Amino acid sequence: QGVLDHLDDLVDLGINAIYFTPLFTSPSNHKYDIVDYKQVDPHFGDNELLKQVVEACHSKGIRVMLDAVFNHCSEQFPPFQDVLKHGEKSKYADWFHINQFPARVENGIATYDTFGFFGNMPKFNTANPEVKQYLLDVAEYWIKEIKLDGWRLDVANEVDHHFWRDFRMVVKNANPDAYIVGEVWSDSLAWLVGDQFDSVMNYPFADKVLEFFNGGMDGLTFANKMGTILMRYPQQTNEVVFNMLCSHDTPRLLTRVGNDKRRMKLAVVFLFTFMGTPCIFYGDEVGLTGGGDPDCRKCMEWDPKKQDRELYDFYKLLIGLRKKNKALREGRFRFLKAEPGNPNIIYERMDSRVHFTIWMNNTDKPQVLSHPMVTNDWKDALSGDKVPTQNGTMNISLDPYGYRILYRNLTK
Repeated sequence: QGVLDHLDDLVDLGINAIYFTPLFTSPSNHKYDIVDYKQVDPHFGDNELLKQVVEACHSKGIRVMLDAVFNHCSEQFPPFQDVLKHGEKSKYADWFHINQFPARVENGIATYDTFGFFGNMPKFNTANPEVKQYLLDVAEYWIKEIKLDGWRLDVANEVDHHFWRDFRMVVKNANPDAYIVGEVWSDSLAWLVGDQFDSVMNYPFADKVLEFFNGGMDGLTFANKMGTILMRYPQQTNEVVFNMLCSHDTPRLLTRVGNDKRRMKLAVVFLFTFMGTPCIFYGDEVGLTGGGDPDCRKCMEWDPKKQDRELYDFYKLLIGLRKKNKALREGRFRFLKAEPGNPNIIYERMDSRVHFTIWMNNTDKPQVLSHPMVTNDWKDALSGDKVPTQNGTMNISLDPYGYRILYRNLTK
């Protein structure tokens, strides 16, 4: 209901998709230990209310993605309870990886495979045909039941590739436009060759961007790191990869940059002018802070007096700029200036119609950045002001941690 009540806020911000962490029946606050995969947890409402949320989102041009926890379940999951009760005689004994019967936790160690070291989250045996069919039915059920637009796949690297290939076929058959995003924290090429995922949560991107804007490397090193990230995957993947700067599994963005809003803005400008699908963790746009889990998962702040409205307007401006300009979504990317020993950068995005250059002063002192520019038709993308060149060179004065986004039209 809270989402329904605040959909207009998201429309105002410019959001066109929502990714929910798990919504299904679970005993925990995080809901990654699911008891019933076909019921919305009463904490959130019920299946009918979720259907209303998705319908309302679709009516406003917003797509909806849910979290699929197919690696493990709750110890309260009925088939696992049956294993606890009947041991090896249970018809579900092979649904899990039981190393020793009876299945139990003794001195903090489980006799069955678990997610991490959590005995309350037994790991599925996804190679078992019945388990596979059960989970694939769940994936298909929500696409058909609520017209779901995509799945984010929790700890996807711990589930076998055969399962994900079948998962893709089932999901794309039910909704050919569904967006499949895997949670893999490292190089993910094995899942991104066209037979499994469309995208992954791009944690390597977040790590390198935050290291750079926290003063951890010079421009040349950063350009090389970004080049390595882009070279990992096919072009089609780079255009839709799930880029974020923080999530429910990491400290908040503002906290990660030492509560320096200027650094935060630089990182966000890079997020929205880089290749891929930019994602915002709720509340970043109004200045929410927080350390590691659970501090990063604090409640959304809806009181305008407690929100950073200037930061909100900044996010709204950048989202609008990206949505308005195809070159920032699909155009080619290239660094123009990235030098050893110098943390300032200039880079470009362009397609056949518009050419953007982005200038960043990643230091705590005023700087003048210069670069050769043949034409004299540049404008500031945010203010519309003309930006002149001098004798074939553009000189841009920037405040500490300042930036400018320039553009010129290529079609007359």
